[in-house]
Amino acid sequence: MSELITADLVDLDLSADTKEAAARSLAERMVAAGRVTDLDGFLADVAAREEQMPTGLDGGIGIPHCRSAHVTEPTLAFGRSVARIDFGAADGPADLIFLIAAPAGADSDHLTILSSLARQLMNADFTDALRSADRPERVAALIRGEEQSAPAAEGTGAERTGAERTGAEESAAAGESAAAGEPAAAEPAAAELAAAEPAAAEATDSEPVAPFRIVAVTSCPTGIAHTYMAAESLENAGREAGVELVVETQGSAGFDKLPAATIAAADAVIFAHDVEVRDKARFAGKPTVDVGVKAGINRPVELIAEARGKAARGEVGAPADGAAGGSAPMDQDGPAGDGFGTRLRKWLMTGVSYMVPFVAAGGLLIALAFAIGGYEIAGAKSVADHFVWAESSSWAALLFQIGSAAFTFLVPVLAGYIAYGMADRPGLVPGFVGGYIATTIKAGFLGGLVAGLIAGAVVMGIQRFKVPAALRGIMPVVVIPLISSAIVGVLMFVVIGKPIASAQEAMTDWLNGLSGANAIGLGVLLGLMMCFDLGGPVNKVAYAFATGGIAVSDPSTGSLKIMAAVMAAGMVPPLALALATTVRGRLFTKTERENGKAAWVLGASFITEGAIPFAAADPLRVIPSSMVGGAVTGALSMAFDCTLRAPHGGIFVVPLIGQPFLYLLAIVAGTVVSAGLVVFLKGLRKTAEAEGTGQAGGKAAPGGTTEDESKVAVAA
Repeated sequence: MSELITADLVDLDLSADTKEAAARSLAERMVAAGRVTDLDGFLADVAAREEQMPTGLDGGIGIPHCRSAHVTEPTLAFGRSVARIDFGAADGPADLIFLIAAPAGADSDHLTILSSLARQLMNADFTDALRSADRPERVAALIRGEEQSAPAAEGTGAERTGAERTGAEESAAAGESAAAGEPAAAEPAAAELAAAEPAAAEATDSEPVAPFRIVAVTSCPTGIAHTYMAAESLENAGREAGVELVVETQGSAGFDKLPAATIAAADAVIFAHDVEVRDKARFAGKPTVDVGVKAGINRPVELIAEARGKAARGEVGAPADGAAGGSAPMDQDGPAGDGFGTRLRKWLMTGVSYMVPFVAAGGLLIALAFAIGGYEIAGAKSVADHFVWAESSSWAALLFQIGSAAFTFLVPVLAGYIAYGMADRPGLVPGFVGGYIATTIKAGFLGGLVAGLIAGAVVMGIQRFKVPAALRGIMPVVVIPLISSAIVGVLMFVVIGKPIASAQEAMTDWLNGLSGANAIGLGVLLGLMMCFDLGGPVNKVAYAFATGGIAVSDPSTGSLKIMAAVMAAGMVPPLALALATTVRGRLFTKTERENGKAAWVLGASFITEGAIPFAAADPLRVIPSSMVGGAVTGALSMAFDCTLRAPHGGIFVVPLIGQPFLYLLAIVAGTVVSAGLVVFLKGLRKTAEAEGTGQAGGKAAPGGTTEDESKVAVAA
């Protein structure tokens, strides 16, 4: 592995006066060293990254960086500017400039080195050593970690100017000033922190208080620098505050998921990110602070104080991703080294989670079109050729054709993001290509599943081959998409596509032939699946099965019945808990009674995740009760021959339901059954607890639970 930086990539007298000139000067050194193949192309990539978010950091640091196809191997160039250059940091211009260049297909070993460098930038001794170094060779050795920086002299941190100190140092300095009776800039954060710890302030030496626990996730668009600097800053601030803080860095070098037990034990969560947090549903139900990645670098003490304040006030985060996400208690992510079955489930759920928004948007537009213009609107001419502003039929046709356009993406998106879940971004192109081919040969939903899995497997196989360093830059842009798309296309068109299409057609015919006990049995199964994990993988499998059946130009009657049963059963859990908290509020905590009010709306809107807070507090009673009610509703919906053309909407699409009154009756029946079971089971627990409390002399909390149990329920 080549050295990340050498002496010829160091400029101790950088004369540039703008960030563009600085990047060009340092990039020219990379070109001379053979690390960059196209200067202008590389600088264009650097500028594009700079437009996403300024790369200046507090403490006089600028870190322009990017991933580029014009870079042959991970490289770092360093410049020290006397004039100081503005990179957009809040505390002013920078004198230490790091230009970081990573190939588009950089390997994890090199990226790990870059992430370690980013963490070092939070170390004042390291930056002080760079400022005082008098030889390029020493700077290169410091950055490579071959030479240790000397600890700063006593008092140095207080003597440096604010522009030369990191956010973590300023936080520590503020705490020291406050201890000395001097005014500190972080007083609001300190005050909030103190207000969040009344119990800790009153604790005695004989009653040790358990440390406050925080889990955090950091990520940035490139995943090279800010991700790891924010992690280091938060960890430093956590140690200063006496908080147990563990960070999951979701960077370009990949990420190791926090153990499920660590997340479960956490009192609060901090997200410091500028891209979507991966697998966000793991953290649902925790007090959450959600900010940009730079806030994690510059304001760690404030974020920790805010997290403690939210936890003290009992502010619980909402389920992740609404109807498209969420996670039941039994669906927690396992430790590293998951088995194939677990990984397969995650790959499939990645595809489904990205597909669901297309389903909801397209399906509701189609449903609205039917409501305005009737089912015959499906045969209308293209609105691009004929549209009359004053005619309702034209508007209905417009909505139908927009919704149909959204529906055409369902299978390609499913396949593309299954492949993405397996092989990251390189899997997208062959996945989308395979999914589109599945639609053209009428292989449908099954074809999309298979195409996505094949595309991901092909890309993973290609990535195992060792390639020369000169080719790494073009691998993810040219080589992998070309080879993988060709292989997937051949397999889908001439090898496995037609057998899958035949299986899809056979399944459709079987569904159309279901009647009597068979249809009711399928309704029971779908109802159980929808309520088993309340928005988790099993729920999504049932939902994807239903939407896949109606995502065609002319869905069968059997498919419409399945869609109706799935949506009806999915509405039952939140509605049942809302009803239970209304009729027997004393069986629930105050927080649960408040959640019950929101559950009415969530259930009516077909957001099954509305029941998760109740299941998290009492899974052994809530989940079985929900499953029984869902099975009743699913069976009745199939028995009543109810149909549904919209994949979402809850009671708001009742006019589009076949047999609407019987459909509502099925939902009411399942809701009453589930609510009755919840009340009965919780009533038995209350009786047992009352007897236990009477024998042990414990102090009862409102709702029939002891105080400790009440606290546990609220925390869950």
